[in-house]
Amino acid sequence: MYFAGTGITGKVEVVGRNYFTRQATTLLKFAKSTNNPELAAVLIEKAADLKSQVDETMPSDPSPLAPDVEPADQSART
Repeated sequence: MYFAGTGITGKVEVVGRNYFTRQATTLLKFAKSTNNPELAAVLIEKAADLKSQVDETMPSDPSPLAPDVEPADQSART
C-alpha cells in the first residue's frame, strides 16, 4: 500500500530478537566500563529487562530447520 505524495508505504517493520540482543549487549558493555556502581546496576537491570522481554515474546529460533539430507554416494560416480 502506498499513500500518494506522503512517502508512507504502509509497511510495518518489526523489531527483532537481534536488535534486543544488541541493545542488551551494549548496556552490559557500558555497565562494565563505568566506575559508578549505581549506574552499572541500572544498566544491568535494563539489560535483564530486555532479555526477559525477548524470552517472553519471541520464538527462540525463527529460522526453519534444514531437512535431513543424506550424503551422496561417492562410489556410484565411478
